[in-house]
Amino acid sequence: MRLTGRNMVSIMNEALKLEKGLKVLEIGSGCGWHASTIAEIVAPSDAHKEEWGHVYTVEILPELAEFARRNIKRAGYDERVTVICGDGSKGYPPQAPYDRISVTAAAPYVPPPLKEQLKPGGIMVIPVGTVGFYQTLLRLTKVDDKCLEEDLGGVAFVPLVGKHGHKIY
Repeated sequence: MRLTGRNMVSIMNEALKLEKGLKVLEIGSGCGWHASTIAEIVAPSDAHKEEWGHVYTVEILPELAEFARRNIKRAGYDERVTVICGDGSKGYPPQAPYDRISVTAAAPYVPPPLKEQLKPGGIMVIPVGTVGFYQTLLRLTKVDDKCLEEDLGGVAFVPLVGKHGHKIY
């Protein structure tokens, strides 16, 4: 079976165990599509706004952050998704802690700030590995002050850049 980006979005959303009302941090906004799919689950269109969760998505590239912002607005998710331009490897402390964290770029290791910003009982899905080689999709569940890791299989993602990302020159 050939996996596409859409398949991976579905796999990650399922691994996150998303539910209505959750606060989610996404690292790597891309075009905004993945954040919109998360928003439809945590803040469904047919639910009352009081029941909605929210998605905060961080993109390091200003042009891509703006592209995501426009796409999210055009799709009608701008009340449920906030796009931030910044270093996602540091998370987004102003809205922490998060029920779920989805990282859509491969990190060399799980960034400590992301672990810190995850609520107890929260779940993070993150690809970890080298640039251009094998990476592993991990699901971390925070129990007290530590994270339990599950290996969800091999994947290939673009590299996470930033303070806790790959050093790409």
